Amino acid sequence: MKILHFLLVFLVVFLLPVPGFTAGIGNSVTCSKNGGFCISPKCLPGSKQIGTCSLPGSKCCKKK
Repeated sequence: MKILHFLLVFLVVFLLPVPGFTAGIGNSVTCSKNGGFCISPKCLPGSKQIGTCSLPGSKCCKKK
């Protein structure tokens, strides 16, 4: 029975997402802090999407 508790704890600890890794860019302040800019409806050529911004349909883009 103790091994089941150990396995449960092991799974919970290793399957939890890492907060810094999974936290996405979701507003313009976070976008600019990450070196990006907000634009709608899609990123310009030579840039890639790194998140979204506050306004619906706007993307956070960063130069490649």
